[in-house]
Amino acid sequence: MSYSPASQPEIAQLPEGTQWQEWFQRWLEVLNPDLSPIHSYELSLRLTDDREIQALNARYRHQDKPTDVLAFAALENTHPQADELPSSLPLYLGDIVISLDTAQKQAQTQGHSLQTELVWLASHGLLHLLGWDHPDDDSLMQMLDKQQLLLHTVGLSTLDR
Repeated sequence: MSYSPASQPEIAQLPEGTQWQEWFQRWLEVLNPDLSPIHSYELSLRLTDDREIQALNARYRHQDKPTDVLAFAALENTHPQADELPSSLPLYLGDIVISLDTAQKQAQTQGHSLQTELVWLASHGLLHLLGWDHPDDDSLMQMLDKQQLLLHTVGLSTLDR
């Protein structure tokens, strides 16, 4: 990443890895997915810039423009059966990639902190990893309501989107 705290003061105040782990763990407890026999999950979160996320968006979604968040689900449409999973390893859900550039612009537009925007985007990515989608307005509203709940569970104010 090409950010320095001197040029981007809010970047210096981003949540650390342990904070993200705590939030994802809480969200998974609230969502209670029944995918892993030991209820243990793994995922990756990458905070990047518009240039990198645009390249990923072009390559995997054929949209040559930056976006705020991409989620690459490891499970896609099929979930392994419990007897196919190792009973001692976490189930890998996939990867979430968030553009700090776009998140910062959206935070300013929405009138809240960069941290709140990042948590909003991370919760959206997690829902996608768990199979949620929003092909129509009704499913989008259900997903946004679930994101509001997830933000509330980690002590952040809800957003009007």
